Amino acid sequence: MKVSMTVNGRLVNGDVEPRTLLVHFIREELALTGTHIGCETSYCGACTVHVDGEATKSCTMLAVQAEGASITTIEGMAKGDELHPVQEGFWERHGLQCGYCTPGMIMSGAALIAGNPSPTEDEIRHGIEGNLCRCTGYHNIVKSIEYAAAKMRGETPPPADWEEVSV
Repeated sequence: MKVSMTVNGRLVNGDVEPRTLLVHFIREELALTGTHIGCETSYCGACTVHVDGEATKSCTMLAVQAEGASITTIEGMAKGDELHPVQEGFWERHGLQCGYCTPGMIMSGAALIAGNPSPTEDEIRHGIEGNLCRCTGYHNIVKSIEYAAAKMRGETPPPADWEEVSV
């Protein structure tokens, strides 16, 4: 079956089997391997991308279902050398650990902030609850998203835990 969609701002076409998952189309046909495959059962969220702006686990969607859609993968988040604020937050707040969950976490975090520019810690934790971190490092992931939300609001992010000075 022929499919056509916009991926990271570029119109792409492909010829896929009807049962081809979107994640496989992205990784294998487009060679965008930043989107990870973790469980293929929608449990881990490593494959999260944006489909028409909505965080979507690409292992739950067929490529043909994305016909005409606008897809953003982790490769499409940065603008040249400038990281997306959520990517910057992961860098600044040590949200990166083994890195396997990171692309999905960043995509879910960015979608969360797009819908709620001022999420509370609890809202962030609920917003990423479909994404699993096998390193169990949720604290710094939450801090990374808080950092990004502050940056996107034009505020100075709060200092990192390790930067706070006790008096």
